[in-house]
Amino acid sequence: MPTITSLSPTSGPASGFNGVVITGTGFAGLLAVRFGTTATTFTADSSTQITAIAPPGTGTVPVTVTTLAGTSNGVSYTYVSVPAVPTVASIIPSTGPVTGGTLVTLTGTGFTGATAVSFGATPATSYFVLSDNLLVALSPAGIGTVQVTVTTAAGTSTGVPFTYVPVPTLTSISPNSGPVTGGTTVTLTGTGFTGATAVRFGILPATSFTVNSDTQITAVTPVGLGTVAVTVTTAGGTSNGVPYTYVPLPILISLIPNSGSSAGGTTVTLTGVGLTGATGVNFGSTPATSFTVVSDTQITAVAPAGVGTVQVTVTTAAGTSNGLPFTYVSVPAVPIVASITPNSGPAFGGTLVILTGTGFTGASAVSFGATPATLYFVLSDTLIIALAPAGAGTVQVTVTTAAGTSNGVSFTYV
Repeated sequence: MPTITSLSPTSGPASGFNGVVITGTGFAGLLAVRFGTTATTFTADSSTQITAIAPPGTGTVPVTVTTLAGTSNGVSYTYVSVPAVPTVASIIPSTGPVTGGTLVTLTGTGFTGATAVSFGATPATSYFVLSDNLLVALSPAGIGTVQVTVTTAAGTSTGVPFTYVPVPTLTSISPNSGPVTGGTTVTLTGTGFTGATAVRFGILPATSFTVNSDTQITAVTPVGLGTVAVTVTTAGGTSNGVPYTYVPLPILISLIPNSGSSAGGTTVTLTGVGLTGATGVNFGSTPATSFTVVSDTQITAVAPAGVGTVQVTVTTAAGTSNGLPFTYVSVPAVPIVASITPNSGPAFGGTLVILTGTGFTGASAVSFGATPATLYFVLSDTLIIALAPAGAGTVQVTVTTAAGTSNGVSFTYV
């Protein structure tokens, strides 16, 4: 009867087809070698040694040798499951800054016992195997697009791409100031803006933003105070900051005077705060004829023509101030003398004349040359009668009111 004393090796892969050396006695007249119930191919090296090819199998099976004399004892042979080479199906996120430090999640198979996670040729800063199909890793520093692989005792997986994104840089913001109420559209210029995920004014996000190109973003400012740093964030990280200044709205406190001629031309002193950089002074909807910014607290402006009471406002880059009332006053027109009847009289005076024209109401004088009329009566805004004083030659007769002195008409002393 054949006898088996040992096997070498005593275990092998479940896929089989590896060589196993069987040592023993009585192997002459060899008929079969079996792994469990499965016969396999073999070579009789001698009466004490056989080399057999293990068939595929599972678990532990007895190996036996059959000769013309019978079947030997069985010696155990164990099939071992060889782990498969790991596979990586996805990486999330698939981008990160060139400085490294991105926590990524790898999904796939065969991660158990992983001995390395590599980003290109560079090992991950650290990694943790959460399960056979889930792994987290911290990206090292790098540039460009690299293949991320997982290595176990079974081998190294194929790679999935991970792209290193440069940190964005900001060079300018235009305009670089605006009102505290926000709402200003600004243009950011720099590099690396593609894929921007945030634009911040200090700690506050922009109301909205649009990536126009890799070098330009337009954003709408949120509310804010003072000077803040504007930054852009992408997968590559957060940029340097450039300053943006929130300018308080101008405030008007007083107008001196607060009324003037409806014909315009009144010089008004505006007092308030935040008047520096004023771009406009309006009387109602009408711009001032001219204005001068004296200081942050004072502006002088020349009122345009107008009627009624209007609101005076100041506009700066921050916006438009509160309004203060300015009242237009109708100023009587300078009187006009159209005719005098009669237009001559005796040198000793006493001629009763009739003046016609406009603006006679409130007349304070009727003069014959430099000499006041002996007396006069204002009958209406267009009619005056007067008594000529003594005189000589031809003189100019004029009418004076609070608005001024009229033109003259000729009166001749005979």
